[in-house]
Amino acid sequence: MPRRTHLDKDRRGRGGRRRGSMSESRSPRPKPKIDFTIDVLDFKNVSLFRQFVTDQGRLLPRKYTGLPAHYQRRLGRAVKRSRQMLLVK
Repeated sequence: MPRRTHLDKDRRGRGGRRRGSMSESRSPRPKPKIDFTIDVLDFKNVSLFRQFVTDQGRLLPRKYTGLPAHYQRRLGRAVKRSRQMLLVK
């Protein structure tokens, strides 16, 4: 990685990482499509997995699913199990 020069420091400004104007904000994360009151993350629930898997069979990231981290991990585990059972592509 190249060293930073004084020119690089000037381009960044005083505050380091700034995103532009203060009124500019991120869009909110999408809400998950699942009701988590029941344990629906089972490897046999193929219709649910189709919402969170691309056409190529890859899992969508949390950025798009809106799931919490521990549910995303459980979803990944369940999809992998269903792939082993040849239920999902």
